[in-house]
Amino acid sequence: MKKLFLLTFFAVGFGLSSQAQTIADNAIGLRFGGGDGLGAEVSYQRALGTNNNRLELDLGWRNDSNFDAFKLAALYQWVWNIDGGFNWYVGVGGGVGSVEDKRIGDRRGNDGTFLFAAGDIGIEYNFDIPLLISLDFRPEFGFNDYTVLNEFSPDIALGIRYQF
Repeated sequence: MKKLFLLTFFAVGFGLSSQAQTIADNAIGLRFGGGDGLGAEVSYQRALGTNNNRLELDLGWRNDSNFDAFKLAALYQWVWNIDGGFNWYVGVGGGVGSVEDKRIGDRRGNDGTFLFAAGDIGIEYNFDIPLLISLDFRPEFGFNDYTVLNEFSPDIALGIRYQF
């Protein structure tokens, strides 16, 4: 009876674990959004442990005649499988950035370094090939000594990443 119980326990455990969707160890690509006018960001994801948790790092920059800016975001994400290759995730984190406003006039004053706190919620599809596509919403709350950057900034983005 003990052997039958153990055999059943392991069979059920193996069946459940084989159906669970695992995330890739690494993924790198682009995240196309409009957060604070920085546009596309280089995005890297790294799996942490065995519980489908990961770290996401995003670097965005802008260099044109009006602005020089960069923003680095780091988020800890929890990932859950919906069905097949579909996952949904939530995350929390923050980051740092810097803006230099080159425009002349009373619009100046946007210059400076800033910190921000961020949340993240999204859905992704993991293709059979090493491609991951995602759509997420990231609310950011920036703060520093400059009033222009002390605000709520919603960011909706499409991500395309290569998994390895």
